[in-house]
Amino acid sequence: MLINELLALHRTAVETSVEIVSQVSVDDLGRRTPCAEWTLSDLLAHMTAQHHGFAAAARGRGADLAAWEVRPGADYAEAAGDVLAAFAEPEVPQREFVLPEFQPVSRFPAIQAIGFHFIDYVVHGWDVARSLGADYDLAPELAEPALRIALSVPGAGRLEPGAPFGPALEVEDSDPLRRVLAALGRSPDWVVSDATR
Repeated sequence: MLINELLALHRTAVETSVEIVSQVSVDDLGRRTPCAEWTLSDLLAHMTAQHHGFAAAARGRGADLAAWEVRPGADYAEAAGDVLAAFAEPEVPQREFVLPEFQPVSRFPAIQAIGFHFIDYVVHGWDVARSLGADYDLAPELAEPALRIALSVPGAGRLEPGAPFGPALEVEDSDPLRRVLAALGRSPDWVVSDATR
C-alpha cells in the first residue's frame, strides 16, 4: 500500500472516532470499556495523549516524553485535528518516527508508524462505541487494510502489563471487523451491561 492511500484510510478512521467520541456525555465517563481496567474516561485520556504523541513523532519530536503525557482537560477533537495535520505535512512520508512506548525498537518508518496509529483508532473507535452501547460500522474501504495490519501485529509480549493488545482470540467469522478485533485480543461480542457500567 502506498503511504498516501494509508493516510486517507487513517483520516477516515480518526474522523470516525471523533464522531463517536462526540456522543460521550459527562455521565458516560465512568462506564467500563472493552479495554481491561479502563473506564471510558481512562480510554479517552489515552486516545487523546496518543494523538498528541504521534503528532509530535510525525514532526520529528517523538523522543520528547512530555509529548506523550496525558493532559488533564485535553480536548479529543482538537488532539485528533493535531495528529491529522501533523501526518499531512509534506515531509512526513520520508520521516522516521520515534515511538518511545515501543521497545526494544522505537524508531519506525512513517508508513509503519501511521499503520500503528490507524489500527489503534479502528479498534478504539469500536471500544468507545461499545462502551456507549452503540453500533460501530467499519467503513468498507478500511476492512481489508485493517485486517492485514491486525494480523501482522506480533503476538509476543501481549501478556505483559500495559500491553496494547491481548492475546489473539479464536473467531470463526468472515466479518473483517470481528476478525480484526479477535486478532488483537478483543472479544467481538463484548457488550456493555449493568455489570460493566
